[in-house]
Amino acid sequence: MPPCYKNFHSLIIVYLIPMRQVITILKREYPNARIVLTYSNHWELLVAVILSAQCTDKMVNRVTRELFVKYKKKGENEHDEIERFASTPLSELEKDIRQTGFYRNKAKNIKSAANLVLTKFRGKIPQTMDELLTLPGVARKTANVVLGNAFGVVEGIAVDTHVKRLSLRLGMTKQTNPDKIEKDLMNIFDKKDWFKLTYLLIEHGRNVCDAKKPRCDMCVLSRLCPSAFSFAHFQRE
Repeated sequence: MPPCYKNFHSLIIVYLIPMRQVITILKREYPNARIVLTYSNHWELLVAVILSAQCTDKMVNRVTRELFVKYKKKGENEHDEIERFASTPLSELEKDIRQTGFYRNKAKNIKSAANLVLTKFRGKIPQTMDELLTLPGVARKTANVVLGNAFGVVEGIAVDTHVKRLSLRLGMTKQTNPDKIEKDLMNIFDKKDWFKLTYLLIEHGRNVCDAKKPRCDMCVLSRLCPSAFSFAHFQRE
């Protein structure tokens, strides 16, 4: 192997070692990191994840607490619940999810997804990435969350706003497109850690690496982070 390629290979190894330390440190810091959305079946998980776009999980859980009770009557099964979402007037569904923001588009997607699940997938949430991506309102992030949590299927890494922010700050990627960020993360981390990585980064984003005022002085990753202490509130001190 030419010397230039040997050096390049060494640089890749040096880069990957500290990045892989990230997940070891975060696993120790957040041993119980997991999805916080509440749901009782696969359809409700899908709905909750669709609603979570541009909305906090806390607000989504507040809305779905009443939403799922309304759309799934006592004694009914998941298929019955999907049918009720499909048959409910769009204006009523919009009202029911209004607090999650972008409610018109979300309501349209949920209702359309319900109809498609009933007609194309026999009332069952599909279990493959390709099939899930045919549902309205479902991109790779949503599909990854549903596949991992509902079926234990890991095909990629769910990139939400926290994962995007931390990936950029930690120097794991220079991309801003979620799909491209996902590819970069998949190249860095072992597949066995893909599912967990999302929730570790989300927990750290919520607790320490805030969007506006990250707490670098309390961050367990500060020695590995190229962005540590570079923010305006530290420069003023």
